[in-house]
Amino acid sequence: MKNLIIDAANKIIFLKIITNDKSYTTEFINSRENFDKFSLIIFEFLKKNNIKIEEITNILINQGPGVFSGIRSSISTVKALSLSNNINIYGFNSNQVEKKNYNKVLDLFKKGALIKNIIKPHY
Repeated sequence: MKNLIIDAANKIIFLKIITNDKSYTTEFINSRENFDKFSLIIFEFLKKNNIKIEEITNILINQGPGVFSGIRSSISTVKALSLSNNINIYGFNSNQVEKKNYNKVLDLFKKGALIKNIIKPHY
C-alpha cells in the first residue's frame, strides 16, 4: 500500500509518500506559481521516486484551516486524481499536524478515524 500525504495549507507545500518500508518527502514554496502547476509538482515528485500514480492507494490531504488558495488548489487537484485513478482520499485538519510530524494523521488513518472521500475545506 502506498499513501500520499499532501499539505498545502501552510507557507510550504509538503508532499510525502509512505510505502510499507520507505518514505519520501519534498517541499515547495506555497505560491501562485506552484498552485498553477500543482498537478505537475505531484507527478514530478512521483516520477523522481519511481512511483506511478496507479500505485497510490490513498491520498491524505490537509483540508485546513490555512492558506485559502493552497487548500483550494490541492483539494481540486486531489479530487481529479481520485476520480481519474480510483484513489481513496481522506481529509485531515491542520491541528492534527505539529512541526511536519504526520504520525498523528497516520494513526488516525490506520484507526479508521478519517472519513473516506469526504473533504470539507476549512479556510
